[in-house]
Amino acid sequence: MADRDHIRSAFERSAKAVSLRPSVGQGTAVTKVRIRDGVLCDIEDGPWKLEADLGKGEGGEASAPDPGVFGRAALGACLAQAYVLWSVMLDVPLDEVEVQVHSDYDARGMFGVEGPAPGWTGLRYTVSVASKAPEADVLRVLDAAEAHSPVLDDFSKSFDVGREVNIRTTGA
Repeated sequence: MADRDHIRSAFERSAKAVSLRPSVGQGTAVTKVRIRDGVLCDIEDGPWKLEADLGKGEGGEASAPDPGVFGRAALGACLAQAYVLWSVMLDVPLDEVEVQVHSDYDARGMFGVEGPAPGWTGLRYTVSVASKAPEADVLRVLDAAEAHSPVLDDFSKSFDVGREVNIRTTGA
């Protein structure tokens, strides 16, 4: 695992900064997604460049992960990282951390077939950790991490989603 002192120092410094000046920790993240070819998407977020595609049965070429992969990855990575952060902050050693995210779906909604909504019908995750610490201490770390996981919080609540539209007329 990464240097625990580095993690603790960075965490404490950031916690102090947002405590003293909440505006330091507030903002808006922007990810730009543009269709390149068919349904293949180029994704840009700061210095990061990713791709997303759909499977062949959905009209894509299966050349990159589909959006569901990114959703599950976001939750799994956020939880795994939070477990490590809180293990350092609570001084409970974790030797291994793995999160497996499962999403249930019914594709009928995506294809406009009457019935279910197009999104996931269920979401759950399995956490596997290895530690020399007592089970109660490990559970304390997991509980603290989950209570402070931004992506778990996002997936667990309802919030307003807005849409803005820009239409550009092109030649015929």
